[in-house]
Amino acid sequence: MKITEPTPGAPCWVELGTSDASAAAGFYREVFGWRIETDPREEAGGYTMAYLGAVPVAALTPRYAPGQRTAWTVSFATRDADALAAAVAEAGGQRLTGPMDVFDAGRFALLADPEGAVFSVWQARSFAGAGLFSAPGSLGWVELATRDAEAAKHFYTGVFGWTVGGAHEDYPQWGVDGADFGGLSALDEFYPDDIEAHWLPYFAVADVDGTAARAAESGGLLLVPPTDVPDGPRVAVLRDPQGASFGIHRAGTEG
Repeated sequence: MKITEPTPGAPCWVELGTSDASAAAGFYREVFGWRIETDPREEAGGYTMAYLGAVPVAALTPRYAPGQRTAWTVSFATRDADALAAAVAEAGGQRLTGPMDVFDAGRFALLADPEGAVFSVWQARSFAGAGLFSAPGSLGWVELATRDAEAAKHFYTGVFGWTVGGAHEDYPQWGVDGADFGGLSALDEFYPDDIEAHWLPYFAVADVDGTAARAAESGGLLLVPPTDVPDGPRVAVLRDPQGASFGIHRAGTEG
């Protein structure tokens, strides 16, 4: 990811909504070496931050709504959460939660694009988001899996003003002013019908094979084994013991 700090329009944070935050904390501690710290305030609802040293890189949260899937949610920075939520709705997306204030940290909204891929937006106040990107153990890339690539391009470029580029036509890359941070993967006829549109975070690691093996030993499931992408990084896709999927890639090889 060419974005090195929270930037309007770009990914700034990632959260795991899980049925068992304690077990998830143990898994990701083993996989990424995160230090885990839960907010002790009752009103925080068990919100748990993950750190590399003293730097925040992600969060683990309880599932807040009945039927909510265990999944990672990518959050994009914005200067105005209310205006962006309104733009999403006007473009055919959905408002799922908010916009609402989170103490003095910022204002957020949980949204979905017209195909149902869920994401959130974050208007920072005292908390800007992740303090590290693309270093081992931190967010390095995000990927939208969708069944209608052209509609997705129209929606996200219209709402966020993203650029669409990349060297390969079959894998467009999202960017802010040309600084790429993610890609678009088509859910074509080779994918089962029950796989819905979604955003998938990729975390940078020093050793894809070693991290994938450690995740499997810790109870995770290997969905895509370590693979060298042509003219790209070495990657793998995993599922944690509670069912949330995420990717890993070798640090320093981001698009």
